[in-house]
Amino acid sequence: MKREINALEYAGEFLKALPKGILLTSEAEDCINAMTIGWGTVGIEWGVPIFTAYVRESRFTYELMERTGEFTICAPYGEISKEATKIIGMCGSLSGRDTDKLAKAGAHLVEAEIVRPPAIKELPLTLECRVVFEQVQPVKKISHRFKKFYPEISDPYSDEKTYDQHVAYYGEILKAYIIES
Repeated sequence: MKREINALEYAGEFLKALPKGILLTSEAEDCINAMTIGWGTVGIEWGVPIFTAYVRESRFTYELMERTGEFTICAPYGEISKEATKIIGMCGSLSGRDTDKLAKAGAHLVEAEIVRPPAIKELPLTLECRVVFEQVQPVKKISHRFKKFYPEISDPYSDEKTYDQHVAYYGEILKAYIIES
């Protein structure tokens, strides 16, 4: 059962959970993947509620997001369970290119109402989002204080420094709810 909520009234819950990790779930061609994120924002852009998620271009999640432009954000609510901690840990340490992380972690998927990527029962605070804007975060324009977050990668076609940059995905929050047992 899902209890619909106002996403902005629960923004503090998402922001409080981010430092320990929450999940961004994506899906394309029946491939479901989740990655642990520790950065994100909840707010208003263009007069609509938005969750902004940051995904590196090298990640499998990036590939899926580029195909469908949809994602769910799944966060713990209340006391975090051992199961949720396990799922967050596995989704933050394994690649979805070669592992079904959610199955391996024992996550219980819950069908979303509007978007393709599912919600996760163990992380019941859920936002269903559709990308309305995306922006590459060029390292050259980022303050030197934050460049430590961007590893240098080799580019065989250039002598310039290249970095594993993030793409900021602005997802309109289409639905928000708490999964209840």
